[in-house]
Amino acid sequence: MADFQEFNFKLLVIEKLMYADETLTPRFRLADLVRARGLGGDPWSYAYAQGLSCQVIPEARAHFEALEIDDELLATVDELIVDGGLQVYQECAPVWDGEDDLFAVVSPADLDLLPRLGRVVSTVPLAEELRDALARRGVAIA
Repeated sequence: MADFQEFNFKLLVIEKLMYADETLTPRFRLADLVRARGLGGDPWSYAYAQGLSCQVIPEARAHFEALEIDDELLATVDELIVDGGLQVYQECAPVWDGEDDLFAVVSPADLDLLPRLGRVVSTVPLAEELRDALARRGVAIA
């Protein structure tokens, strides 16, 4: 099992595998967790009630941090998308407005976990260290 060093990078991988490719299951939904734990009616209300409007909900963070992704599944990742509107971000921080760096990926430390990564599509500027590491690996940035 992979040991991710950067939570935000892991979220990009989860977006690809769980929400885009649907190969990482079961699909996590914060709404289901909130209801199952009796924490309120919906993620938005829960986030506001807990004062977590622009933060990662602790229960979502705990779920994704503990989520194990095997090496075979990681080897299928050939593209990552970096965009403020990702589903995984909505599951982590349902009230997040995308106007800050809450989900910014800064470290290239986890790139070795994705041996087939060939392309990163980004609608936001990438950190220089990450961009340089991607370029050294021959990963196209669009």
